[in-house]
Amino acid sequence: MNRRAGVLMPVSSLPSRYGIGTLGREAYRFVDFLQGAGCRIWQVLPLQPTSYGDSPYSSCAADALNYYFIDLDLLAEQGLLRRSEYAASDWGSDKRRVDYGKLYERRIPVLHLAFSRFDRTAPEWRAFLEEGRFRDFALFMAIKQHFCGAPHEAWKSLSSYGHGAEQFAREHRDEVEFWQFTQYLFFAQWRALKAYANARGVEIMGDMPIYVARDSVEMWKYGKELFLPRGQAGVPPDDFSATGQLWGNPLYDWERMKRDGYSWWHRRIARAFELYDILRIDHFIGFVRCYCIPDGARDATEGVMRSGPGAALFKGFESAQIVAEDLGIVTDEVRAAIRETGYPGMKILQHAFNEDPYNEHKPSNYETHIVAYTGTHDNETLLERVSATHGRERTVMERSLREEAKRAGVRCDTRSDRAICNTMLRLLYASRAETVIFPLQDALPVAKEGRINKPSTVSPENWTYRFVSRDFSASLQAKLRALAERSGRLE
Repeated sequence: MNRRAGVLMPVSSLPSRYGIGTLGREAYRFVDFLQGAGCRIWQVLPLQPTSYGDSPYSSCAADALNYYFIDLDLLAEQGLLRRSEYAASDWGSDKRRVDYGKLYERRIPVLHLAFSRFDRTAPEWRAFLEEGRFRDFALFMAIKQHFCGAPHEAWKSLSSYGHGAEQFAREHRDEVEFWQFTQYLFFAQWRALKAYANARGVEIMGDMPIYVARDSVEMWKYGKELFLPRGQAGVPPDDFSATGQLWGNPLYDWERMKRDGYSWWHRRIARAFELYDILRIDHFIGFVRCYCIPDGARDATEGVMRSGPGAALFKGFESAQIVAEDLGIVTDEVRAAIRETGYPGMKILQHAFNEDPYNEHKPSNYETHIVAYTGTHDNETLLERVSATHGRERTVMERSLREEAKRAGVRCDTRSDRAICNTMLRLLYASRAETVIFPLQDALPVAKEGRINKPSTVSPENWTYRFVSRDFSASLQAKLRALAERSGRLE
């Protein structure tokens, strides 16, 4: 059994002097931290460009890469920028928060400046253009900029892909190539970072959203081929939200996709494995049964379930390192599909500590072939959850924690909220789960200010939390390595 531990850390949350985490020096430093901590997986959130609401799960392109993550210092080393041209810019006053508004205003002009100095005769660049992988995204973004950021439905004669779009591409060649340039830079910096991580025994786990945004390349080019004409995506009420989650994404036309063997999905998964060693597929339940919410609904309390393709979509990917995010209402049909694919599902330690002896999130009930988390990007931080638990619920939580710790043979300390968080982390490591992953917030631990996202809300606190360099301390690294050694999670 290959027991291993990993850390969930969005690229955006890395330290940086330029507004948001990037693929530069601090990313390499974080890989070194993971290696020293005995953590063999770095899980990132989706790498796609963000749009309204700043969520990486609602991007304008399923296959594009977030140009905000391009490291400017690396471009300066290539001679494409001078440090004085970006270092003095106002990237935001709070080193703990991403200011997406300022990034939107300032990042693209800096990248345009780099493009103006780039050698467009280089063989590698010409080959990249010939491949054409990101051309749809580049054309979409060039037209979007032409229409001052308006959604594609408002682009008049260009509102759907066609001959008009190709004419636009010919007339605005430089702008289209600029957006291809952003993808070229990201891909080059990402490949170097991933190679560095892999050489140090750290695998990268990516995250694939199941849905795309309404204002996206896919809806613009393939709207009538891939999607249903009515309804929007979400999930019904569950442990995360009493009113469910209204995502608003368009729903796939599974019947039409089935006719060509789900080729769009197969291409998407194959491309993801060009970026990642392991792939977590978000909302795996949606492939078995998707929740269809009426257009115009205010929340997700009303909706109907529609059948999806299930395991048939993943034919040919049975041996791939894929993690099925199966959180929510898990039916026998969902369990059967996951068994058929052979992918590990997920368990969340935060949901473990109640009076239900059959609770599947209790470590004593874990199977081996799973990925166990303290929490995901949609949960409270562990310290926030513990600190907000009072009265009888607190008594039950502490009693359940003591019982689980005794079964696992780990030391249990409930004298403070932080002590409880550390006990939970020890319990996670000691569990029989093959793979355990935790947001770095839960290892420090960090309180509510460190929460990554609150589902179904748009807030300046969502997707913005950042770490600073001192958070990756030698003492934290030693603490995590000791946990890995004691639980048999080192190579």
